[in-house]
Amino acid sequence: MSGAGSRVEAAPRLAQWRVDALPCYTYRKSDPFRVGLWNWYLSVERNNKQTSVKLFAELSNSAKNTAPAPIASFLAKLLISFPPNQKIIAHPGIFDKHLKHDGFVWTIDSTVTGRFVIEIEFLDLKVADPSGGEPASVWSSHQIRQSSDNTALSSLARMLQEGILTDITINADDGSIRAHRAILATRSPVFRSMFSHDLKEKELATVDISDMSLDACRGFLNYIYSDVRNEEFLTHRLSLLRAGDKYDIADLKEACLESLLEDIDTGNVIERLQTAHLYRLQRLKDSCLRFLVDFRKVYEMHDEFNLFLQTADRDLVAEVFQGVLAAWSGR
Repeated sequence: MSGAGSRVEAAPRLAQWRVDALPCYTYRKSDPFRVGLWNWYLSVERNNKQTSVKLFAELSNSAKNTAPAPIASFLAKLLISFPPNQKIIAHPGIFDKHLKHDGFVWTIDSTVTGRFVIEIEFLDLKVADPSGGEPASVWSSHQIRQSSDNTALSSLARMLQEGILTDITINADDGSIRAHRAILATRSPVFRSMFSHDLKEKELATVDISDMSLDACRGFLNYIYSDVRNEEFLTHRLSLLRAGDKYDIADLKEACLESLLEDIDTGNVIERLQTAHLYRLQRLKDSCLRFLVDFRKVYEMHDEFNLFLQTADRDLVAEVFQGVLAAWSGR
């Protein structure tokens, strides 16, 4: 239960949690507190022989919108009683420890009975380099890197929006838009091959994407230039999935997959199932089959399901039937 005794006083690099008398065989957990990129928690547990302190960061199982696990260096202390008679139990120090879900546990071979303060002084917090380089401190480099990234991304968006030094024309089904072959080649090995060999795209400085509307094509380019809007993405995600598959842009396919997994319903499950089969998206296929079979929605969708049986790929129809039969046999 949260309350006054659960609050942690936190500064940019220092955290203190005041714990009142801790009876034997008691466990307490603090409220979250913010240091660096993470929300942190402290907990304390006492038995008749020892006191255990735990520090851990709030980490999500989702890959989306979450900071990576911190690599932490810090000092931990127990401040027992108060000055001038204050006693201090200090940990030797933790340096460059990768704090994943298990966190840091400090077991003290003595019981602490009166009021005390758990103090954590953060010396450094780092995050791993996704490209395999040295971990970077969030304090020394994060803000600089974030500012640089934001400036670079906004500049890319302006290049597309304002047509700055464009050198290629993209012809969609109902219009055209100018772009930059170097940026397209950087994001897609298919585009890179087009512009590197003596193909018509290189010679004529045009790319025909006749299977996309101009609006969908603009959304595709906005994604490539890191300027796609959420509503735009949701509106055109099936076209974007097709483009991601066609032009071998793996992160775009993954983004579309994650989005399509989020809102399966009776109105779109058949279309999603066929999309999953076409683009070899096993997770999406499994989710659609579970929706139809495990939740028995297949029995509510007579007309849609009959049309699916008449028109869908035979292998996919057989897979659905196998799922239905397995569900029946499991009753």
